[in-house]
This record gives sequence, C-alpha cells and structure tokens, in this order.
Amino acid sequence: MSTSAEWEDLVSTALVGTDRRPLPGPGASEVELLGRAAVHTLRMRAGRRPVAPGEPTAVAAPEEQPAVSRAAGERLARILGGEQPRLLTEWLETAAARGYRLSPHLLPELLDHAAKDRSIRPHLGVLAGNRGRWLAGLNPAWGFLLEEVTGVADEISDVPEVSEVWEFGTSGDRRVHLGALRAADPARARELLTATWEKETPDDRAAFLEVLGTGLSPDDEPFLEAALDDRRREVRNQAADLLTRLPGSRLALRMAERAARYVNVLNGDIHVTLPTACDSAMERDGIRAKAPRGTGERSWWLQQAVARTPLDVWPRLLGRPPRELIRMKIADWGREIRAGWVRAAVLQEDPEWALELFAWDPIADLLAALPRDKQETVAADFVRRHGLDGQLIMVLGGAAAPWGPTLATAVLQKIIDVSGTQPWNLGELTKLAGERIDPALHGVAGRLSPEPPIQEVAALLRFRDDMLRELQ
Repeated sequence: MSTSAEWEDLVSTALVGTDRRPLPGPGASEVELLGRAAVHTLRMRAGRRPVAPGEPTAVAAPEEQPAVSRAAGERLARILGGEQPRLLTEWLETAAARGYRLSPHLLPELLDHAAKDRSIRPHLGVLAGNRGRWLAGLNPAWGFLLEEVTGVADEISDVPEVSEVWEFGTSGDRRVHLGALRAADPARARELLTATWEKETPDDRAAFLEVLGTGLSPDDEPFLEAALDDRRREVRNQAADLLTRLPGSRLALRMAERAARYVNVLNGDIHVTLPTACDSAMERDGIRAKAPRGTGERSWWLQQAVARTPLDVWPRLLGRPPRELIRMKIADWGREIRAGWVRAAVLQEDPEWALELFAWDPIADLLAALPRDKQETVAADFVRRHGLDGQLIMVLGGAAAPWGPTLATAVLQKIIDVSGTQPWNLGELTKLAGERIDPALHGVAGRLSPEPPIQEVAALLRFRDDMLRELQ
C-alpha cells in the first residue's frame, strides 16, 4: 500500500471508529490506530528539508546594570520557592529602585509569574536587563516586558524638548521621562505631551495624563478641558479627575452649579433632589450614565456629581463646617452624599475632610489621603480603640509602610492583648505587622514579649532586614 493510501485508510478508520472499521492485522484498537498514525507522521517528516534557510537568532546585548548579589539572588529563589511569598513585591521593588538586574536563571520563572500578575511588571522592566528583553522578544507570552521601564530615571535638569527616550523609548521609559520633566519644569512637560498627543495610543494618553497630577496648576486647564472630548473613556475620566482637583476650573464651577440644584438645607436637615437625567454635558465631565448592577441610575449620578464637586463648595452652599455637615441628618440619599464626599476627599487629597470622614466611617482610602505623620497617629489610635476584625485589617492596609514606632507599638500591643484570648484570630494581623513595620525594629519587637505571635513578627522583620541589607 502506498504511503498516501495508508494515510487515507487511517483517517477513514479514525472518522468512523475502529469498532465499525477495524484495522487489518492483530491489535486493531484505538491505541494501535494512534501508534500507526504517529509512525506514519514521523516517516513523512523525516529528512524533509526546510523551505528556506533559517536565520540565526541574534544574541542578547551586553548587560550594563550590576547584578544582584549572590545572597540576594538566593533569597529571591527562596521567596519564589514559597518562603515568605508575600515579600516578593518588596524584594522586586527595592532591587529595581537600586538599579540591579536579576541573575539569568531566575528570569523565566519571574516572567511566567508576571504574565499572570501585572502588578510586578514595572519592577521587572528594570530587573530583567538586556537578557530579559531578549527573551521577551522570543516568547510572545513575555512580550509585555518590552513596554515597561528599562532603567532607573535620572534627575532632569536640562534636557532637549524632544529627547531620544521620548522619541523611541518604551511606554514605561517615556512615562518616567515625562514624570521627571514634569517635576523639574511642569510647563515644558505639558508642552512636550501636547506636541505628540494626537499620535499617542489611548493607553499611553491615560497614563501620561496621570503624570500631570504632579505640579498641577491652572495653566494645565485648557489642555485638560480639551482632553474631556477624547474618544477613550479612561482618558476622559483621568482628565476630569485632575480638573476636579483645580478648584477654579470650569469643570469645578459646572459641578458647583449642579450641587446647588441637587442639595440644600431645610429646617436644619440636608435635603436632596435627584438628577432627572444624565445628559452629554454631565458625561463629558466624568459622570458615567450606566450605574453598577444593583444601584439606581439617579442615585448613581448624584453620588458622582458630589464626588466631583470641590469640597470647599459645601460649607459655602450649606452653611456648616465639614465636621457638622458630615454628622447632619440627611432626609434621603444620605449614603450617596457621604459616599460622594469620601470619593471627593480621596480624589482632592483634602486632609480636613478625610480626617472628619474617617472619624465618621473608618475607611482605608481616607487614611491613605492623610499626610504621612497624621496617618501614623490616626491609625495607632484606631488600633487601640477597635477590636480585631476585618475592618481593622483593611484600615491598616491604608497606612503607608514602613510603619514607625507609634503605629508599630500599637499593633504589637494589640497582638499581645489578643494572643491571650483569641490566638487563632491573629494570623493576618501578624503577617501584616511583619510586612509593614520598619524592619529595623525587629530587635524591639523580639524583646517586647515571648508570646509566639510576637516572635513570629520579629522573625519576619529580621528576614526583611536581612533581605534589604543584601540589596544595598
């Protein structure tokens, strides 16, 4: 039987099944069919010449960054192997900030990890080095690396209007370049972005707009107002967020006018009139027409309008300071009004409103909106007054790391107090303390109490302290 005829016979048998069309010879089962097909395929491919000669793969460019120390690389391998895996981000962030690159043997596993976890990708852009980018060019699954930051940004003092990085760099490098220029000369950064705005991808436009949050001023308003007409919703929302932070902007004035139509004080109570429609002008100003599942449209429009209204409007409009407004009776739609105020305090980074709202409803985002020193004292006071539950854990998640002595002492004391009554309930708080407290305090923690949870915190702090020393 010819090769082609034999192949056709195998295909026909596979289509109808060996029970209806048995193969000739002994052992005519499905396994035999697959075995013959495999042999036949191998025979056809053996000795086949390529259609065109292959091109040799280009080699990776020489590395320019220093490699992490052997001890640091070994610790990373331990973390990847399951020892304190929650410290992976801290290790990567620290190593990237110091301009190191990874040992090549660690790259494949980390790139596979980053393919699933987007949060670590910006760190890998630096750490992967030229070898990592070479690998990413060979494997489409790692292609994301080719858009990340490739080096640690230098301080910008005097750069050309259009630099080589801005012209040819990755998206990440261009974002870092724009950020450095924005910090040094806000006007020049805005002019640079304006010059290339129409050529940028939608994703880059949204990312570049976020950079303008540094040094934000009324001079940025015309550019941001024009960005409200962008085709991409993320770009429009980012522009609206920035304009909300400019109290005298046209968007802020439009929102103040809407607030006056929706909210007033009557007989000592706050009364609310819901919007009747979400028109194109409201959508342009960042109010999304479609409500989340389970939320009424009109209440959703109200909440967003409140969130984008400058916070200094409310004391003038309602005749009360923030402390009193937050605690006043709201006849209807109080949840939406206060949720809008929370979003506004976070968006506008208003410490007075954030502090008052946190006292009314402790939320991690409000704690994060406070200045660093205030965060520490407010969070420590909350830990002392509040029991150990999910809310305590979430609030502590809003306190910037590393925690200093005030917050560290409050959390460690809470662990000691609870260890005598509910030791089984300390798992997450113990991990959080070990991950967020300043690792230099490991000795203080270890001497504080012999209780096992405290010693567990101290051991994790020592692990982090050694980890950071290895990356110096």
